[in-house]
Amino acid sequence: MQVLKHGDLVEMPWKNGGGITRRIAKGKVAENPAWTLSRADVACDGPFSDFTGMMRVLTVVSGRGMTLDTPNGSLEAGLWQPTRFDGGWKIQSRLRDGPLTDLNLMFDPRFCEGDVLTRQGPLQQDIAAPGHGVLAFHVLSGSPAINAVPLSTGDTAIVSDAGAEVRLAKGDALLELRVSYLDQSDAIRLCIAS
Repeated sequence: MQVLKHGDLVEMPWKNGGGITRRIAKGKVAENPAWTLSRADVACDGPFSDFTGMMRVLTVVSGRGMTLDTPNGSLEAGLWQPTRFDGGWKIQSRLRDGPLTDLNLMFDPRFCEGDVLTRQGPLQQDIAAPGHGVLAFHVLSGSPAINAVPLSTGDTAIVSDAGAEVRLAKGDALLELRVSYLDQSDAIRLCIAS
């Protein structure tokens, strides 16, 4: 298991220059991204970057949420509610009540499938990793323990072996992120942000 502390993540400008992101991890096939996991600070309304070819699961991790105006109607991205959409859609975001931070899992459906679940305490459970892929946990609140290692808000634990023992006390919450590789995706290699 690898733990990435929130304070160690490096800030980078958005693809469209409209904000700041912090890359957590990614999977690559040769030099092409198969999936990425990152946090983004959203300070104002504006357009999303174009990630044509990728599916996206966005979860607001702090703040009041936002409305995403898409070609197929509006999506409501509420606090701790994973919202899935096509990364190539032209999206205009409208913040509900001030700045927010979101967590983004993006994946190329040619190589893998991604899913995000919100888990809240109290909870003690063994969670299996995908048979071929990556399991990660991103802390939303409190001090959950993954494999008996306590984590803080904004930390991420990445598990690429059998699975993890998750312990959440009352008031603890985290996101469970699963990336399952398709059969032809043996070439995906995991890259952790430094």
